[in-house]
Amino acid sequence: MKMLKYVAAIILFYGCNTGQDNVSPSSSSSDNTRVVYHTDTIYLTRNAEITPANSYSDLFLDTASVTQFIQSKNLSADDQKSFESFYNYRNLQFAWFTSGGLTEQAKGFWNLQDKFGSKADKSLQNKMDTLLNMDTLVVSRYDTTILNTELALTRAYIQFYKINKGKTQFANTSFEKAIPVKKENTMVLADSLLMQHPDSSASSLSSPYFLLMQKLQFYNTALKSGAWNTININSKQLKKGASSPAVSLLKKRLELTGDMTGSDTSRVFNDSLVTAIKNYQLHNGMKPTGILSDTVLKSLNIPLEKRIQQIIINIKRMQWMPVMQDANYIAVNIPDFMLNVFENRSKSFDMPVAVGKEGTNTTMFTGDLNQIVFSPYWNIPASIVQREILPKIKSDPNYLKSRHMEIVGKNDSLPIIRQLPGPDNSLGKAKFLFPNRYDIYFHDTNAKDIFSKDKRAVSHGCIRLADAEKMANYLLRNNNTWSPEKIHDAMNNGKEQFVKLSPVMPVIITYYTAWVDDAGQLNFRDDVYGNDKKIGQMMFEDVAISVMPPAKKDSVKNK
Repeated sequence: MKMLKYVAAIILFYGCNTGQDNVSPSSSSSDNTRVVYHTDTIYLTRNAEITPANSYSDLFLDTASVTQFIQSKNLSADDQKSFESFYNYRNLQFAWFTSGGLTEQAKGFWNLQDKFGSKADKSLQNKMDTLLNMDTLVVSRYDTTILNTELALTRAYIQFYKINKGKTQFANTSFEKAIPVKKENTMVLADSLLMQHPDSSASSLSSPYFLLMQKLQFYNTALKSGAWNTININSKQLKKGASSPAVSLLKKRLELTGDMTGSDTSRVFNDSLVTAIKNYQLHNGMKPTGILSDTVLKSLNIPLEKRIQQIIINIKRMQWMPVMQDANYIAVNIPDFMLNVFENRSKSFDMPVAVGKEGTNTTMFTGDLNQIVFSPYWNIPASIVQREILPKIKSDPNYLKSRHMEIVGKNDSLPIIRQLPGPDNSLGKAKFLFPNRYDIYFHDTNAKDIFSKDKRAVSHGCIRLADAEKMANYLLRNNNTWSPEKIHDAMNNGKEQFVKLSPVMPVIITYYTAWVDDAGQLNFRDDVYGNDKKIGQMMFEDVAISVMPPAKKDSVKNK
């Protein structure tokens, strides 16, 4: 019987639009039949709900390309079924590319593959190394290199999922559904996510993924109940000591966000409201002044639908980051501009960081910090030499000498330039290496003033630390040969010195604009690189106001 079903699957898969470009997916059967093989769900026919108008990716494969790939790779029967099911569910839509390049899921999967997966074939490895380091990429579905990379990634993903899914946040999602396939109504997608039953183990219930799911439940309920009202007030007229009906509205809102405790609903702008505003500011990446500014009010009035979308985007993003199984690790969240050090799974300390500016974005990935370099040279990347250094040398022949830089060789027609160790070195007094394809690392900086700013996306992609000496002391705390005094001397003697770490320290770089902190409080941050905006346009259809509870508007005059 299983063999008959399997034959039917092949006939249905190969019989759909064979050899034709998939520009009209609606020609597929409308019945997306499902058959269970062991514990897997196999999609026998193409998902006709997906069209070019509502698809997550704007690129589609043709059946002939998929058929040819399956035949050329001599896949096992199980892998062939999985491959067919994967693309049937997507209606032959690309999973790993859009016309704008690699998707966030592709980058996330490749990071997981690096960390947990078996070694990919060299051809795919080389292609991904090239693609991941390209600043911009315009993709055509007719590009055979892109087409073959798409299919090779799917093959690697199927293998990875079978062996390593328990090390990911999508362990309870079928491998087809881990990657979005079409734009969805926000509330439909929220309800669908909340219907999934996560692993109820203690480790799962305390995971960032599950904690954010709980907040989605709360916000979803709040939207359906109409509890989130627009607050129309003049923030400049509300200061500490003022009395107004608007104060009661503010207190109610801050109670909903979890920033105000107790049951104070009075009209007086009192100390408890000042504290609540400070809490809100901290949880939204603002300086905690306790002042009801226009910025605070604008943030409080962000539509609940948008906040729910933001939460969903980050839940989906978390699915592609590894479950940190190490007790000790360093985490940097790019939109938060903060580094957190975890010891025995509890936060030991944090510090401000500066990350890549737009155009030289810092990337999400994981690595292992294995080396400290004291009093480092800065080997200036060729792109910076070309774009920034050479024009300055032209206008000022003394530029290199004044910046303590030297030419140490040539690469084709481009000089190889490095900056000497010292107080004006752009890497400061130490750098911390965790080898990766992006050449990103932590380093000190001679420009400490940047840490007084709220938004610190200013670097060329590497991550600048507010207190490199503290980090060095922490990493070498169990090394008897490195006292705090010796570390301080090594950072200031102008002699480059490499120190290997054993054991290594895992590092995870994330891009979360919504997450739950150690105190159980939901945090939001600005979308500094526009990643949420891009994903949101792919994931959500326009929200139909008619299907939402009518929004209430509370408008009061200050008295």
